[in-house]
Amino acid sequence: MKHIALHWRILIGMFLGIVFGFLMLQITGGKSFVQHWVEPIGTIFVKMLKLIAVPLIVASLIKGISDLKDISKFKSMGLKTIVLYVTTTIIAITIGLIIVNISKPGEGISEQTIVELKQTYASSSKIQERISEANKQQENGPLQFVVDMVPDNAFKAMSNNKLMLQVIFFTIFLGLSMLLIPEKEAKPLKNFFDSLNSVVLKMVDLIMLLAPLAVLSLLATVIVSTNDADVLFALLRYVGVVVSGLLLMIAFYLLVVSIYTKKSPIWFLKQIAPAQLLAFSTSSSAATLPVTMERVEEHIGVDKEVASFVLPVGATINMDGTSLYQAVASVFIMQVLWPEGLVFSNQLIIVLTALMASIGSAAVPGAGMVMLVIVLDSIGFPKELLPIGLALIFAVDRPLDMLRTTINVTGDACVSMAIAKSEGKLGEPNVKNWDDNYPPKK
Repeated sequence: MKHIALHWRILIGMFLGIVFGFLMLQITGGKSFVQHWVEPIGTIFVKMLKLIAVPLIVASLIKGISDLKDISKFKSMGLKTIVLYVTTTIIAITIGLIIVNISKPGEGISEQTIVELKQTYASSSKIQERISEANKQQENGPLQFVVDMVPDNAFKAMSNNKLMLQVIFFTIFLGLSMLLIPEKEAKPLKNFFDSLNSVVLKMVDLIMLLAPLAVLSLLATVIVSTNDADVLFALLRYVGVVVSGLLLMIAFYLLVVSIYTKKSPIWFLKQIAPAQLLAFSTSSSAATLPVTMERVEEHIGVDKEVASFVLPVGATINMDGTSLYQAVASVFIMQVLWPEGLVFSNQLIIVLTALMASIGSAAVPGAGMVMLVIVLDSIGFPKELLPIGLALIFAVDRPLDMLRTTINVTGDACVSMAIAKSEGKLGEPNVKNWDDNYPPKK
């Protein structure tokens, strides 16, 4: 199957995973079979991607910074990155608010459905955990996010993928310090990280050989884990609003690619497709990061100096898809349970709070649901209704999480292209395959 493009192999794996999952639901013991014999394949694949995430970020970011030769270039790129990520997040939230206010999906939910959802999910331990986590976040001071970025132990930060911002802080600090010492003294360390970067990128190529089988496993697991199809159908209108908003966000990215970078939108989607499909299957921007970096650098042509900084930062703080989801979900819950709260001032607060939460909650497990609790609390949503509000959307959170993660990854790639274009660092693709040097040349 080597001659078949990777994104087509992954799509075939996804299709077979969905079919296999539904087939297993019809067979006695099928769900147990998937959980014990199929799910581990996807779990191993995701763990392998997470395994190389930190080494890849450290090696590529240090290489990118040390190649700049000039700190002023890093300052310019860093400022552009933050401004663009904030801008795309505000656009995503605004799109979400506009579409949910026009379509009013909350008006289509019956009292019976609300009662069923309340009985099924309101007392869920996962929902209570998200509420508890959000409360902890809100107790922190306004600068706690900045405090949390600075590690007190670099090796401890590198041992935990949830502390990615700390890893980025240390790596940038190290890279900038290398620029401030004589080049002769920095060269041995630079050579080490250059070599490590090449090795880790080759590991990405090897891991991706497992991708089609892994997405089959991941999607089959999602299908057999679906609890109540009737409830999912009842929430179909809400799901449709979220998906419509996410598609509009994709259209915005394609406009940026077409108008600013002068590249074909279809070409862009084709090159980034494997990262998008993995983001959909894993629901994790962090797990997908190694693949995103490989696709953006080798297949799109973004210089390593740009990609090695913009993409790790984006995977940590840029949540366009999740922020759009917060806007739709919060207004949807208000339409159903608290219509008197649907005033302009509250929706303005949603924009500001969702923007801040998308950065401050980036490293929190289950960030989407935690962010939603913070957003609802900021507008004075009644606390006694909060578990019911989360129960309204909990049943469809997993499939929507898969979709919004796909948007997050696409946004990261789009911003990296835009910044590369502005810095004169958007070149031609240089694709490398896993067996380029196999067998070793004598």
